[in-house]
Amino acid sequence: MGQARRVGQVRQVGQVKRVRVRAVREIVGQVRCKKEIFICGLKNNPYLCGCQNKYLMNNIITALNKAFLKLKPSRSEINEFKTNFKRLFTLINDNESEEYNKNLISDFLKDTYYKQAYFMNTKERKDLVIRNGALPDNTAGVIIETKKFSNKSEMVTCENLNAKALQELVWYFLGERITQKNIDIKHLIITNVYEWFIFDAQIFEKLFAQNKTLVKHYTDFINGTALGNKTEHFYKEIAQPFIDKVKEELHYTYFNLKDFQSIVENDNSQDDNELIPLYKILSPQHLLKLPFVNDSNTLDKGFYAELLHIIGLAETKNGGQILIERPKEGERNEGTMLEETISKLHSLNKIKQLKNAAAYGETYEERLFNVALELNITWINRVLFLKLLEAQLIAYHKDNEQDYAFLNFNKITEYDILERLFFEVLAKDYNDRSKEIAAAYPKIPYLNSSLFEPTELEHSTLLISNLPDDKTIPLLPTTVLKDTQGKKRTGALKSLQYLLDFLDAYDFSSEGSVEIQEENKTLINAAVLGLIFEKINGYKDGSFFTPGIITMYMCEESLRKATVQKFNEIKGWHLNNFDELKDRIDPFNKEAREEANAIINQIRICDPSVGSGHYLVSALNEFIAMKSDLKILQDEHKNRIHHQIKIENDELLVYEADDNERFFRYNPKNTESQIVQKTLFNEKKTIIENCLFGVDINPNSVKICRLRLWIELLKNAYYKNATELETLPNIDINIKNGNSLLSRFPLDTDLKTALKKTKISIAEYKNAFHKYQNAENKEQKWELEHFIDKIKNNFRTEINKNSKEVKELQKLKTEYFLKYESAQLFQDALTPAQEKHKKQLESAIEKIETEIEAINSNKIYENAFEWRFEFPQVLDDEGNYIGFDIVVGNPPYIQLQKMGEMTTILEKMSFQTFARTGDIYCLFYEKAHQLLKQGGICNFITSNKWMRAGYGEVTRKFFIENTNPLILIDFAGVKVFETATVDVNILLYVKEKNTFNTLACIVKDKELKELSLYVKQHAQYTQFKNVNSWVILSDIEQRIKAKIEAIGTPLKDWDINIYRGILTGYNEAFIIDKAKKEEILANCKTEAELQRTAEIIRPILRGRDIKQYGYEFADLYIITTFPSLKIDIESYPAVKQHLLSFGYDRLKQTGDKGARKKTNNKWFETQDSISYWEDFSKQKIVYSDISERLNFQIIENEIYFNNTIYFITSQTEDLTYLLKFLSSNLIDWYYKSLSVQLGEKAIRMFTIYVLNIPIPKKGNRDNIYESYQLTEEEEEFIESLYHN
Repeated sequence: MGQARRVGQVRQVGQVKRVRVRAVREIVGQVRCKKEIFICGLKNNPYLCGCQNKYLMNNIITALNKAFLKLKPSRSEINEFKTNFKRLFTLINDNESEEYNKNLISDFLKDTYYKQAYFMNTKERKDLVIRNGALPDNTAGVIIETKKFSNKSEMVTCENLNAKALQELVWYFLGERITQKNIDIKHLIITNVYEWFIFDAQIFEKLFAQNKTLVKHYTDFINGTALGNKTEHFYKEIAQPFIDKVKEELHYTYFNLKDFQSIVENDNSQDDNELIPLYKILSPQHLLKLPFVNDSNTLDKGFYAELLHIIGLAETKNGGQILIERPKEGERNEGTMLEETISKLHSLNKIKQLKNAAAYGETYEERLFNVALELNITWINRVLFLKLLEAQLIAYHKDNEQDYAFLNFNKITEYDILERLFFEVLAKDYNDRSKEIAAAYPKIPYLNSSLFEPTELEHSTLLISNLPDDKTIPLLPTTVLKDTQGKKRTGALKSLQYLLDFLDAYDFSSEGSVEIQEENKTLINAAVLGLIFEKINGYKDGSFFTPGIITMYMCEESLRKATVQKFNEIKGWHLNNFDELKDRIDPFNKEAREEANAIINQIRICDPSVGSGHYLVSALNEFIAMKSDLKILQDEHKNRIHHQIKIENDELLVYEADDNERFFRYNPKNTESQIVQKTLFNEKKTIIENCLFGVDINPNSVKICRLRLWIELLKNAYYKNATELETLPNIDINIKNGNSLLSRFPLDTDLKTALKKTKISIAEYKNAFHKYQNAENKEQKWELEHFIDKIKNNFRTEINKNSKEVKELQKLKTEYFLKYESAQLFQDALTPAQEKHKKQLESAIEKIETEIEAINSNKIYENAFEWRFEFPQVLDDEGNYIGFDIVVGNPPYIQLQKMGEMTTILEKMSFQTFARTGDIYCLFYEKAHQLLKQGGICNFITSNKWMRAGYGEVTRKFFIENTNPLILIDFAGVKVFETATVDVNILLYVKEKNTFNTLACIVKDKELKELSLYVKQHAQYTQFKNVNSWVILSDIEQRIKAKIEAIGTPLKDWDINIYRGILTGYNEAFIIDKAKKEEILANCKTEAELQRTAEIIRPILRGRDIKQYGYEFADLYIITTFPSLKIDIESYPAVKQHLLSFGYDRLKQTGDKGARKKTNNKWFETQDSISYWEDFSKQKIVYSDISERLNFQIIENEIYFNNTIYFITSQTEDLTYLLKFLSSNLIDWYYKSLSVQLGEKAIRMFTIYVLNIPIPKKGNRDNIYESYQLTEEEEEFIESLYHN
């Protein structure tokens, strides 16, 4: 160790010296490791000692997800862990068998973590397996190989990993992964009870499962074609040499339980914090890679359910959609905030007095509910913000905690006091507070935020003080609240007390160091609040909360690309990627740092469907992390900040400058800590004010987004002096309410006339925005708000005078006057042609006048968002629209044909991507293109249907002709959104000429943790050059697809017909069971009627009746009153009587409410005409419209089908030949690659796709692969996908 002290790169971390690899090489020789390693100065340091890092060993802290590490375990959890640990060490006996030790490990892990939810036992020859669920048939998630402590020869060591234990582990892994197709393995472990070697399964996947040579040796061995047939042969002759080749890439985590024994056995509870990393490394959250509570993807269901209960809302399911709504009458609790708000609004007649009441719904009840909901969201937003503020203040003042705990029922007993806190404390400077207020709230800071000003809706309706204080709510049976004995509280509480006690039962202090939660409180962080409010708020408009893993990836990819582009643009550089930029910037040069910061701060990013603001928060974090990565983050005096900053689990993690394992914690009394906190606050403030922009059609979303950004600033709030926190800026001006897709004024509209008339420059307009953001008081803010509104109104007025509609109207009126008014003084009667033209002009004038009237009365453009001038930050000094550098987000998914009047309005907006059968997200892709500057980046996650669906053709055409798609990630079958079944993809395109070189990848990993790494490992470049379906395939898949299409002839070019089964329009009447059939026949009056009636009641199959090797008849029958048969219902009185029992009004085909769809057919006829009814009696290939795999069957006899079955008939083709190909694995793979999938397994059998299946005209029906000239490798690839 003496040598190490002489190396200049060693720095002290407590009593641990950290040495860069380059320095270590000088000491211990060649070590092939690019990461930092640890040389320990204390033998008893449990995390850094015990094993030299020869093969990329990680210590526990390095291996853990840092956001998970920060999550506080409860005192009870740690105590249980210590008890089980002590018991384990008491029972260890080195003289006992390996089986004995294995049982000890099993008991320790079960008792501490796995007993309830995860089945743990042996599996085949594997010592221990932890399943991915509670059942023995759940897949294996963790494989554990145990060794007796004295079995030194077979146990691995840091110096010799390639021992029998690892060779066995490779054998077990390949058995799971290759033979059993288990893709759910997360970790593999070798242990002798004391020492633990933990390997991430991704490392085994990369080094072993993806090694074709090793897999070939393994399959030969299990097939009996290898030289040896005993496992010892596999260990020594196959595994050992392969491990030798890759051992220097074999990362693992090592620790020795003996190093923790003294901490476990001493009585100092403070030392227990040292056990947290060990406790977590063996937990299911780490070993099974589960989401954890403060993961932004994870909703705390208990918190969510009880918050809904307190507000007065309920979550219900409607089909596949989850709705948040008012409970049904009889299930409502009168005392809830929502019900009391509704009651007050109604009794005071507030809805009828609202100027814009129509914006809240069509009916009075809708308006009542929506106004009440918006008010409640506003109030709950404020309360939650205050709870986070309280937690922050307590964290800053640990020694004086009670002085800063202000949000509880002991201090706030009435809604009136809560309102006073909103408007007379947080919204007022210390000097402006009354003596009474100042005395009551001496520690609560002034925030100067729009959050604590009454909203327009509050001014027009109610304030929170209008709610009664005496009404109670019954406690939720599953309440988090406990009585003095620790049991769940029962009974009822006043609504305000319930809310405050409920919030007090949770821990809102998400920032801080690794420590135990002494009170058993669950952590709630800001990201989870965003998820909760997006669920409450987004149920109607197709919005879904995007998981952090997605927003992190999308913001990182977009921002780093845009940053490189911005430097190239300003500096004239030609950099290709972010790593080249890192090498180019000199972080030790103050001027270079200053310039780099200025350049990055010019990046403008916008989310046009901002929702809860998740993307903007992720972008904010990425801006900070990116500056840290470039080493240009600096304080107000231009001194560099050396603290490392990373993003994990969508959370910004700041470490101490001298220790990248210890989290930064703000201490107002420490000068360096003050500098770092102030720097982070100012950086966030600068980025929020200058770089982040959002728009949403839902005003509640806008409020929530602003709240999220204020919370991000609050996390780094700092003290200006002993008592005052730095105030928050007015960020509301960057997050606006409006319909992003609807604009009255084009982006190229000339503002010069408007600017000239108003005598206000763009510089003044921009400056007004900046002043508004930093207004020193409310009066100044209101003044600036009116000034900005005046400028925008002037813009509207002047532009309207010169609008295309006004110009067109003037042109038409002039023509009309000249031809048919002034000219009439000198002309005879008009000719027929002139009369016709005159009427056409009159009609055109009337039409455009009506349009102008609608525009002026704000009918069409109600809630339109004017991108042309709403954000002056994207205008140049002349007022020309420049555009955003990035447009990012998760636009809503709503079918256009279901949007009523808005569909027609959007159609008039001349979107190239508009298709009535399409989806609104397609229009957002095009709107993003309009909003971007040249070279700007669009990055959206949307439904993936545009890739294959017919309506997506115009969108694919738009991408090909107008954009350069750089990245396409398809999550086909992987559920990204918790509450949505939609399959999604991510597309990143640049507004530039298409290079036809897209990095594309399909995500198949359901437990994905790091999307960026996955894409790097699995993506490859693909060319999308035409409007046909965009399909992402590997090299071998592309070769197979090319051969199938080159050799096969699409079914559309065969002499076949494809028909859909019968759509009756009302199955309950037309599809009957055997008993009903016999009843109808029994009601026939004559033998002739009986025979006639029996003829039109025929057996029918449904899609679910089609099985893998035939069909199962469910004894169902259809009344075949097809319009094409022209049946006289009077000839079938028993059938008529049966049908009329359902009511004429229900069966008529008029389209009226309660009736069937409008057709020209008669009331007793089926909805479909069924002109092909004779084909039901012919030989036919049948298949259901939805299935897990292609399932074609030949049916020879006469039988009918409902509309969930399709069938193929032909006069000339050999259907048995076609069936052989259609039923093959190869065609199943081909179809699934091209068609629209439903979730993880199911596929839709759309005729448009079935007709494109290529079948060879002269193939070998007994050898499908030979028919398409596939190689042995290609055949093995397809078959490997189907082996279970």
